[in-house]
Amino acid sequence: MNLEPPAAQSMLRKSNAVGVSAVVWSLLLLLTAATVTSAQLRLGKFTIIACLAIASIKSILVLLYFMHLRHERRLVVKLAVPIALVVLAIFIGLTFTDVIAR
Repeated sequence: MNLEPPAAQSMLRKSNAVGVSAVVWSLLLLLTAATVTSAQLRLGKFTIIACLAIASIKSILVLLYFMHLRHERRLVVKLAVPIALVVLAIFIGLTFTDVIAR
């Protein structure tokens, strides 16, 4: 049973959210530094794979914490992911048709 007044509970949630946001922001900065560092290294074919993997992790962090998808209902997430993949496929397809037409 929680005996704290509602205002105190609200302040506790806000301070917790600020702490989580600060941690996620710090992780994003670290991952950005990792992206720059991996781009400087001569890894051959694996350079692009490393950069894309780091970018994927960063995008997941942004989606979950800053866009608040972590607290959404599962239906919204189940609808958003396939739509995003279809849009990505369209962009990639249009890019390839542009490259082929040159």
